[in-house]
Amino acid sequence: MRISNRIVYSAIAAGCFGLLGFGLVYLQGVLYLLPCPLCVMQRIAFLLAGFLALAAAVQNPGRLGLRIYGGLIGLAALGGLVVALRQLYLIHFSQAFECGISPEEKFLNALPLAQWWPGMFQAVGDCTEVAWTFLTLSIPAWAAVCFAAIIGAVLWTVFARNGKN
Repeated sequence: MRISNRIVYSAIAAGCFGLLGFGLVYLQGVLYLLPCPLCVMQRIAFLLAGFLALAAAVQNPGRLGLRIYGGLIGLAALGGLVVALRQLYLIHFSQAFECGISPEEKFLNALPLAQWWPGMFQAVGDCTEVAWTFLTLSIPAWAAVCFAAIIGAVLWTVFARNGKN
């Protein structure tokens, strides 16, 4: 049985929006964990990848469109992966990191997204704090796994699949 590109991109979009909902509702609303600047950047990457995947699922493009959407989703996920790996580095080598209001925090909090929906996009947490783990992995580690899975799914649809499904 072949899985259509539309289903793959719908799953990517649902996964991105589900992760954002989990972060906002459970981690932030129930556990009262505040997002740090790097977490907000990862949220933006998930949001961008999710909307692009939703557009690809709705449009169901041909080969060229599939490569364009795949490239854009892959870039968003790659950006999120780099930020997640940077946060993991800061967690493991926190003695080399100074806490306080960083330039990233000032920049992100000045964006219209932070003004429009501060609960989701306002950066106020500490990037080096590990306040929640699941199966021994921290939030940025899980984000890195999810970004890598998105990149893998996009590469599979773009290079391993033929035609429009």
